Amino acid sequence: MPLATTRRAGLVDQVIEQLREAVTKGEWPIGQRIPTEPELATQLGVGRNTVREAVRALAHSGLLEVRQGDGTYVRATSEVSGAVRRLCGTELREVLEVRRTLEVEGARLAASSRTDEDVAKLFALLDQRDIEQSEGRWDDFARTDAEFHFTVVHSGHNALLTELYRGLTEVVTASVAATSNKHPDNAQEIEHRGLAKAIADQDPARAAAEAEGFLNELLAGIAD
Repeated sequence: MPLATTRRAGLVDQVIEQLREAVTKGEWPIGQRIPTEPELATQLGVGRNTVREAVRALAHSGLLEVRQGDGTYVRATSEVSGAVRRLCGTELREVLEVRRTLEVEGARLAASSRTDEDVAKLFALLDQRDIEQSEGRWDDFARTDAEFHFTVVHSGHNALLTELYRGLTEVVTASVAATSNKHPDNAQEIEHRGLAKAIADQDPARAAAEAEGFLNELLAGIAD
């Protein structure tokens, strides 16, 4: 990868920023082992101790995972996502509860602030989702469904809420996959067109109720 030689001042911070950028831009995808410490030191023009400290910081934040004797792997695409992974782990209930907190307000804002382009994208994603569902392509379905929910939040045009939700991309996708693969009937019942229509109709209360309703259904299913 085209890492740039760093300046002398703030070497560790500069290395952290370059490694973070390589991850967030997808140059190193999730699950991939990154170059070794000596390789990174050479590419960046810094000492191995500097690289080691930068990697340690990113591992602490959840972006990277150091596996002793094996190497360092990409664990998440952002520090927020990495933190959520540590907090939630495999607890699907916790993920859904966090989603409910953000998505209900996201839907409310979307109904107030959406553009025509936002609405068109929402319905296009639902059409794509329906095709993937009918063909049983559950991995594609999970990714498209997660993109739909991100687009709902993005349609509220609140930059901070959008970035917070973006950090949940991996866990949102994982929660969709978990609920749709294990309970395909639930995926068929929860089709989201009511949510998209409420946003299109600029009805904040109905949009919020739609968003809360399907997440409550999923949470109730876990309790059962």
